[in-house]
Amino acid sequence: MTATRRRVLCLSGSLRRVSANTAALQAARQLATDMLELDLYEGLGALPLFNPDDEAALLPASVVELREAVGRADALLVACPEYAHGVPGAFKNLLDWLVGSLEFPGKRVLLLNTAARGSHHAQDALGEILRTMSAQLLTTQPFLVALPGAGCSVAQVLASAERCMELRAALTVLVAELAVT
Repeated sequence: MTATRRRVLCLSGSLRRVSANTAALQAARQLATDMLELDLYEGLGALPLFNPDDEAALLPASVVELREAVGRADALLVACPEYAHGVPGAFKNLLDWLVGSLEFPGKRVLLLNTAARGSHHAQDALGEILRTMSAQLLTTQPFLVALPGAGCSVAQVLASAERCMELRAALTVLVAELAVT
């Protein structure tokens, strides 16, 4: 009997064209086993500013697309930078659009921390936000994938045996957790 391939939605909290967080997620896609299908969400910058009043009306298409992508996913893999000791506003906006959704509660989430200096303020805040939103965090601490800086490329991530080992460890947790259901 073959195991079912599990769909994981990768969410980068960065809007940068060249982002260490996005590079880590893209590298994870290339390192993933056949057990996982990793899809990178690329609509962060297209989301309108969250306003609870807008949830009573017809949702913007970009929000519908986000919620549908989350609904299709068996889990989320999140890599989010830290700005001024917090979660970047654009990524918090994405999460705010998911608070009232039916697709998010109970969603399994694995966090990556790409900060070479191991910054933790945004990761701590992100964990608190996700728990409040009824996410099922798969580990108590984010997986550290210590990248050299914001301008890190996918090729640089894949060229490092240590970074690949860190990403494979995170992917192994996803495979194990998703095999349970």
